[in-house]
Amino acid sequence: MNTQITPTDQAHLGRALELAECGRGRVSPNPLVGAVVVRDDEVIGEGFHAELGDLHAERAALADCQRRGEGPEGATMYVTLEPCAHQGRQPPCVEAILEAGIGRVVIASEDPSEKAAGRGPGILRDGGVEVNFVSGAEATAARRLNQPFRKHARTGLPLVVLKMAMSLDGQTETAPGDSPWISGVESRQLVHRWRAESDAIAVGIGTVLADDPLLTARIDNARQPLRVVFDSQARLPLDSQLLQTLDQSPVLVISAPGAPKDRVAALQDAGAEIVVAIDIESALRELGRREVTSLFLEGGRTLASAFLSAGQIDESRTFIAPMLIGGSDKGGVGAERHVALDSSVEQVGDDTLITARFKEW
Repeated sequence: MNTQITPTDQAHLGRALELAECGRGRVSPNPLVGAVVVRDDEVIGEGFHAELGDLHAERAALADCQRRGEGPEGATMYVTLEPCAHQGRQPPCVEAILEAGIGRVVIASEDPSEKAAGRGPGILRDGGVEVNFVSGAEATAARRLNQPFRKHARTGLPLVVLKMAMSLDGQTETAPGDSPWISGVESRQLVHRWRAESDAIAVGIGTVLADDPLLTARIDNARQPLRVVFDSQARLPLDSQLLQTLDQSPVLVISAPGAPKDRVAALQDAGAEIVVAIDIESALRELGRREVTSLFLEGGRTLASAFLSAGQIDESRTFIAPMLIGGSDKGGVGAERHVALDSSVEQVGDDTLITARFKEW
């Protein structure tokens, strides 16, 4: 049962949500979770799930109470996700909460996974702890915080995020010999952060043959995603940057059942792992079995269209660069880009209006 919360509760849950974000990119396939322990309106402990295999947020917050010399007996714990009651990489959090004597637990969102799904809150109530699930903005934020975890728990499939970059005239690639980049430096830096936050990154073989990408997250101390190539005929070049950098991150090639056996064997000998899939959904289901909860889809247009046709895109992130690239009547890329002097963005109903100036008179 959801409970209306006070402004004080909202503030502490807001802090728990901030703490949960600190684990982004480091705890998957576990969820992001933050916890705050409060007594007499004073915070006496904070914690978040920081690394896969490390303390869960609730135990981290209780450990912080101990470091501060504060006893949590009778205190309220605010947590972004219902406490677990099962043994995993860490012992159940409900045991620690009961042992600590916490009097009330305020929870922002439920855990939809089969092994959780209300067990923890039930055990806490049976142990005499007041348990409140909240509704409103904090509950929505907590659910959105863990979309990959929630989708994987409910469907066994990863959350798919499509990234695109295009010019104002809809071009997604530049002319031969021109810079391959459409988006700006800041956008590309953001993409590297998104890569680091994802379990896997995927491209089609056309993108690999055209660009020979690394597909790594160029951020200090970043967790590198699994690199996935949709390559129905096993055409991935053996001298590609992907196969030459297997020490940085593994490469998984998704091929069709009829891919040439000699090419498949050569890729396996080079260190790539091969998965045979008949369609997009079966490929995603195999990734889900490998505890891939989030897939960052970067290229190219053919692969994006295939995912869209299969109904397997959960979110898109599109950069529209303030430039015109042009193209022939046959859809080819023009020879010259025209970069805007300045641009502005505004919302017009449900649409996004980008106004760009290319000349100043």
